[in-house]
Amino acid sequence: MSVVFYRQDAGIIRGAEYVEYFCLLQDCSHTNKKMKKSLLALMLGGLALGTTEFVMMGILPDIAKDLDISIPVAGHLISAYALGVVIGAPLLVILAGTYPPKKILLALVMMITGFNALSMLAPGYDLLFLTRLLSGLPHGAFFGVGAVVASRLADKGKEAQAVSIMFAGLTVANLAGVPLGTYIGHHIDWRYAFVLIAFIGLVTLLCVQLWMPRLEAKSDGSLKEQMRFFRSADAWLIICITAIGTGGLFCWISYIAPLLTEVSGFAPESVPYILAFAGLGMVFGNILGGWLADRFSPAKTSAALLVAMAVSLILVYFVSYNKAFALIMTFLTGGIAFALAAPIQVLMIQAAKGAEMLAAAVSQACFNLGNALGAYLGGLPIAAGLGYTAPEWVGVLMALTGALAAAGLIRIQQKRETEVPDPTPQPV
Repeated sequence: MSVVFYRQDAGIIRGAEYVEYFCLLQDCSHTNKKMKKSLLALMLGGLALGTTEFVMMGILPDIAKDLDISIPVAGHLISAYALGVVIGAPLLVILAGTYPPKKILLALVMMITGFNALSMLAPGYDLLFLTRLLSGLPHGAFFGVGAVVASRLADKGKEAQAVSIMFAGLTVANLAGVPLGTYIGHHIDWRYAFVLIAFIGLVTLLCVQLWMPRLEAKSDGSLKEQMRFFRSADAWLIICITAIGTGGLFCWISYIAPLLTEVSGFAPESVPYILAFAGLGMVFGNILGGWLADRFSPAKTSAALLVAMAVSLILVYFVSYNKAFALIMTFLTGGIAFALAAPIQVLMIQAAKGAEMLAAAVSQACFNLGNALGAYLGGLPIAAGLGYTAPEWVGVLMALTGALAAAGLIRIQQKRETEVPDPTPQPV
């Protein structure tokens, strides 16, 4: 869902090193040129997935108008994609574990391209709902497999930086892909936004075929061994933080287009530019989240940011009637929401010893479960006639629920740290 910077010890790269990691792309050696191209192929996949996931928020009113459905019903299309991620992320990773990574990635990119092309051709709501569900299936699996591939391609000590290049595609999507797709949806036709995504998918498919080396299949262990990840209380609390806490973001962003046009009074033509502004906030927020988690525990950082998200959503509710304040809160809310990505992913990695690929996929599934819940629950007060600011209160409840889960995780961790074995010899 965002650019994440890790060291080998799961620490986050400091802000001063943010630019340094791009040096991976500047090495002129033959080996690093091959690696650079491979990572760029993965980054393009991230761009396609980030664009298809978030462009729906910008073109939602256009789809609703064209298909003659309400905004809340159109919001179910966002939930459909997210549910596809939840279903496909662990399932496809488990099924694909015995195949070479290049074949897996090619198959996943073909799914991304094909299902988004079908979304473009969908004649009505029902088929569009189905194609959005199918489009979500390869999302988490791509990032799960891609993260492992990137780390295997990197030089020793550069694994985390290589993985971060792949996730950079999500940031590029929020800065450029989503605003461009929204612009196309407003000024031409919402179906052409999916043409853009399918085109990126085709380019990605070509790049993976040409640039990705043929790595041997490498399993993290048996399914039984990987499933031990779910026996940890820490893991389930992290899943709650991710699936429920981040839902606060999606209560807000799922209906940001009608919020900006119907409440704040912006012209529909300005929505793509405002989304780009939100994307800029997400970039800064992602860096801030890494900086905070590098200096404090990821659990404490997550708890604080979830409380900050709740406060931000309350402010959105009260100030959205003013254009200037609405812009400020769009930037800040996007930043706070994406600041959560790094701490949460660090928590997931720490809890997933020996099942990193599955954990990476599950992490994406959880984020998109939050997407589905936020879009669905946030649409209920709109359907009840409470207006486009009402979803923010649902988001507040979801964010605070995530904060409570983070508080529980902090308590467990503190208890574990204080449990020092008694050094006194016991009688035999």
